[in-house]
This record gives sequence, C-alpha cells and structure tokens, in this order.
Amino acid sequence: MELSEIAASRRSIRAYKKDTPVDQATVEEIIKFAQQAPSWKNSQTGRYYIAITPEKVASVKENCLPEFNRNNCIDAPVLIISTFVKTRAGFNREGVPDNELGDKWGAYDLGLQNAYLVLKARELGLDTLIMGIRDGDALRKEFDIPETEDVASVISLGYRDIDPEMPKRKDVEAITKFF
Repeated sequence: MELSEIAASRRSIRAYKKDTPVDQATVEEIIKFAQQAPSWKNSQTGRYYIAITPEKVASVKENCLPEFNRNNCIDAPVLIISTFVKTRAGFNREGVPDNELGDKWGAYDLGLQNAYLVLKARELGLDTLIMGIRDGDALRKEFDIPETEDVASVISLGYRDIDPEMPKRKDVEAITKFF
C-alpha cells in the first residue's frame, strides 16, 4: 500500500473486533517504525508503555480512562501509553531551553513519532485511537512511569470492527498562506 493510501484509510477507530489479539512482535514492529521519526537533535525522547495482557488492558481501562474513552476502546486488545522525557528535546546540554518553546518540543517530537506509529499500524491492517483525555497520575502509577517523563496519550490498537467515512478536511486555502 502507498503512503497516500495508508493515510487516506486511517481512521480513529472506536470499535474493535472482539477476541482478536495483536501479538507482541507486531507491536514491536510498529514501535520500531515509530522510532524512525525525526526528533530534536536526534534526542529520541519518546517512550512507550504497552498494556498487552488482558489483565493489564482491563486495569488500564478501568483505572486510567474516563468512561467515554473506556467505551471508545472497549474491545481493543492493546493499549499504548506514550510519554516523552522532559527537558531534553528543545534544550541544550546544560538544561536551558534553546528557544521559547522549551518542553513543547518533546510533545512535538512525540506527536511525529505517534503519527509514524498509527500509519505503520494501518499499513499492517491494524487501527488506532489516540486518547488525550486520560488520568496521567493513574497511568504513572499503573506503569511506574518516572517523574522525568510527561504522559501524553493512550493509543488503543486493534482490528477495526467498523469502517467509518473520512471526516471532511479543510481546504488547503483555509490553512495556508503563500508569500
């Protein structure tokens, strides 16, 4: 499949096939591809915590997601928690921000990495939902995530059980200014 086809077929999926697991090797392949994303000074600050056993997935859904997101990923067999190491991307070696964005570069880099992740998942026939509304403190406890990392999102991963239409996109003219 061409990249344009992969991007065009990718959706935020809120219904997954029941009892259809995703094996660890496939998740590792997706993460390895995500690592190819560019990052600030090649800092590679993105981190992933993977709930793949049914018990861990159930615990994350119950303890770390609000009810509507729990329902959005109810049958997802894998949950990927994405974080980034603070005060590295966007900072010099002395820990001083290189520009006014500071730690926002870590979030920017993780967003690029997560984009690669969801596209690779789609290429492999899997689908995702990126959930930013989650309980960061509960996730930190659930996975023993150090305070040196910011918790960004929970990404559900599985095989779609629906085929939603692509939402309308803004026209290029609405988001672009040429000079």
